[in-house]
Amino acid sequence: MGQFQKLFSPVKIGRLEVKNRFVVPSMATNLAREDGTVDQRLCAYWTARAKGGFGLLMVEFTAIDPLGRVGLCHPGIWSDEFIPGMRELTQAVHVHGARIALQIAHTGRQTFPAILAGAQPVSASPIPCPVDRAIPRQLSTEEIYQLVEKFGDAAVRAQDAGFDAVEIHGAHGYLIAQFMSSYSNKRIDEFGGSLDNRMRFPLAIIRGVRERLGPAFPLLFRMSGEEKVPGGRTIDESRLVARMVEEAGIDAIDVSVGVAGAAPYIFAPPALPPGFLLHSAEQIKKSVSIPVIAVGRINHPLLAEDAIESGKADLIAWGRSSLADPELPNKIAAGRLEEIAPCISCSQGCIRNFPVPGKPLSTLGVTCLVNPFCGYETEMQITPARQPKKVVVVGGGPAGLEAAWVAAARGHRVTLYEKNKVAGGQYRIGAIPPFKQDIARALGYYQHMCEKHGVTLKMGTEATADEILAQKPDAVILATGGEPLIPNIPGVGGDRVALAIDILEGKKGAGLNVLIVGGGMVGCEVADFLGEHLHRVTLVEMLPEVAHDVPFPIAYFLLRRLKDYDVRVETETLALELLEDGAVVKKNNETRRIEGFDTIVLAVGTKSVDSLKAQLAPACRLHVIGDARAPRKAIDAIAEGAAVALKL
Repeated sequence: MGQFQKLFSPVKIGRLEVKNRFVVPSMATNLAREDGTVDQRLCAYWTARAKGGFGLLMVEFTAIDPLGRVGLCHPGIWSDEFIPGMRELTQAVHVHGARIALQIAHTGRQTFPAILAGAQPVSASPIPCPVDRAIPRQLSTEEIYQLVEKFGDAAVRAQDAGFDAVEIHGAHGYLIAQFMSSYSNKRIDEFGGSLDNRMRFPLAIIRGVRERLGPAFPLLFRMSGEEKVPGGRTIDESRLVARMVEEAGIDAIDVSVGVAGAAPYIFAPPALPPGFLLHSAEQIKKSVSIPVIAVGRINHPLLAEDAIESGKADLIAWGRSSLADPELPNKIAAGRLEEIAPCISCSQGCIRNFPVPGKPLSTLGVTCLVNPFCGYETEMQITPARQPKKVVVVGGGPAGLEAAWVAAARGHRVTLYEKNKVAGGQYRIGAIPPFKQDIARALGYYQHMCEKHGVTLKMGTEATADEILAQKPDAVILATGGEPLIPNIPGVGGDRVALAIDILEGKKGAGLNVLIVGGGMVGCEVADFLGEHLHRVTLVEMLPEVAHDVPFPIAYFLLRRLKDYDVRVETETLALELLEDGAVVKKNNETRRIEGFDTIVLAVGTKSVDSLKAQLAPACRLHVIGDARAPRKAIDAIAEGAAVALKL
């Protein structure tokens, strides 16, 4: 533990002692059954993190009423029927010495009628959430006090199921937060207007739960220090809220940020710096005498240790870091920092089940780009191979690296060929645009795991079919990735035309005025990169919007930067021909020329590199994965690499 003594020191929440300061906060796993009962997958998910050394686990948003559900596969606690499954969960976690709390909650207006079997959502006021958009029904005074009782009933069920603590969810714009904030509460009765009135509902819940559970049972409260929306609560008012909930009987405060209308801050993309919410936790801690939990891209143990030592917080919630590596505390304790799978804040697996207007509701469980085992703990396990095999992996991108280290960890003899002197493939180039540098950390992790498990790495070596077959491998994994797609249009070979990856990698320079053809992730990231370096950029995209393949928390800040750089964006615009200094484009059935550009950058997609497939397929047991099989997102390619390695 050495330099991280604060992180591994015990702490008390009320009368409950937690063995260390590592917390897995409440996050939507979507691993419960559709009826809200505990599924074996949910047990396995939490057990993995208990085994990994986390001191306190906070089971996700658990609805206290059927009208309080936020997702299709979230747990419920509105009747005694949920207790047996919850008890199985707490017993599994306690075996490994962790403490476990249940977060009890009601979604209020931040849900969809489809999740509520067609029922209308409810809220403090009949004002729709700007994201979910369904007009809610305003709760009556009688209904408000009924919900106070339901929160109390839910807390008792949690206690009966063996939970060590209960957390009341007053953050992220859900029902309790809707009452607390003038942003969403427009009432003029005893539950609206002044801070005292807006706090009447949450304080009644806290006092009711405290009375039902008794003075000794630990009770936590989660709140957004800042709501980040016009008229929303600021940190100054939140300091008052913290004092009020402490006086009402709360034993610890869990400080987060935002509401649905400011969701990008909740999901914290790389544009937000590590520890960006520590100032909120510190301000709350100055106002109360009870422990404070901090969250917000705290992605290094030194940052966490410093936060505790400097008095900013008492416990650290690791959130998505616990998805990327459930063994994080144990690895830190053992000094195995290079073995920690890093969260890269990509938002590809952790929020794939987040409800989005206009898209089908998802029953997919949580997972992680860096850790494809996340959410699949019951199905995917690294176990010794029955018979060790000789395995050749061709390609050192993320899919190939993942396949190589997992296969080697199972006992196979693995050799990996990579034609470049460094690993990473196109994913390495993806680490170059602004705020993407954590990708390099992930690639370093994969390479370290290959070295740890004895993979023979032949870097700077382009494998041939003859060389591969001469080794008489039992299996070959072709992970040769993809290469930029070059459109078949006139002028594409012009002197001023460059590929996006060549601009990012520094193989070609760009002039002052740049035209980018293609407005997906790659095109937008090149525009971001060039805008940062003071180029004047025009972006043309044939679809109705740019950044259509970028997760929304990342796209939010990315598009803001493009606007700040004055990047000109033209959507529904098709490039028909490239000119010496521009292009002929078509929009709304009108053809025109756009000219005056020093450089034209192509960012129109990827095509597979699979030239070895035809030579190897008849002669060996061949597995083609990642972009070599078909261009796809990195999360899919990496998951495919792990899956193939587990089947060998």
